[in-house]
Amino acid sequence: MSGFGPVVSAAWLAEHLDDPDLVVVDVRWYLDGRSGREAYANGHIDGAVFADLDTDLSAPPSKEGGRHPLPEPTDFAAAMQRLGVSDSSRVVAYDDAGGVIAARLWWMLDVLDQPAAVLDGGISTWTGELVKSSSEGGAEVGARSDFSVRPWPSERIMTKAQMVDVIGTAMVVLDARSPERFAHGGPVDPRPGHIPGARNAPATDNFDDGRFRSATDSRAAYEALGVGSAPTVAYCGSGVTACSDLIGIRLAGLTDAKLYVGSWSAWGADEALPAETGPAEP
Repeated sequence: MSGFGPVVSAAWLAEHLDDPDLVVVDVRWYLDGRSGREAYANGHIDGAVFADLDTDLSAPPSKEGGRHPLPEPTDFAAAMQRLGVSDSSRVVAYDDAGGVIAARLWWMLDVLDQPAAVLDGGISTWTGELVKSSSEGGAEVGARSDFSVRPWPSERIMTKAQMVDVIGTAMVVLDARSPERFAHGGPVDPRPGHIPGARNAPATDNFDDGRFRSATDSRAAYEALGVGSAPTVAYCGSGVTACSDLIGIRLAGLTDAKLYVGSWSAWGADEALPAETGPAEP
């Protein structure tokens, strides 16, 4: 397992595609409502299975938990078993957004000490043939019974109450949404603004020409935001794209940051909580 993840190249994946312990997972999902399952059916990497962000990688949305709360450990284990992921598997997740969406599955497995990686650059970097499927997502691949039920580790996650407590402290809070949404909100945000004191670290800034930027560039960018000088937590709209920041921090060789899973979809929905508006400080 040494040296595996958090990202792998298309060349690496092509070389290891037939490894018996490797499971490739298509995690395409679209904020605009397009169907990731349909995209998978229209062409995916040979042998890949499809994971639905809304049902396999999340619990039902709620005001308290946001749009993409973590599923119950038993539900996540059942989803992984259905996809053919066992305790001995290595997982490569991909999307068609460079890795912004696939990073959510990487993080979920990584915090459970399951070897995982994201395909750097996503499906657009794959030069092999894409396979079409007429099945309902093609995700039923024969269950394995040895993906253990593991609790989500509290030391890697921040709750809403804990986020309230860190306002005004030295903890570095990163908001991975776009500068526009950070400053003013957007159509999917419950209200404008961001958590007071947060610093804008757009998920898309982790990429250079569609691939994750170098370790050197990542380290410089995150250190400029204060990462490494104090404990760090990242959030976004619903706890998905912030996982790209967590990959970027890992690539930079800095201490792992926590994730506020509820993110702005939970924080912003609670009118009793404070919010700041306006662009990030230069």
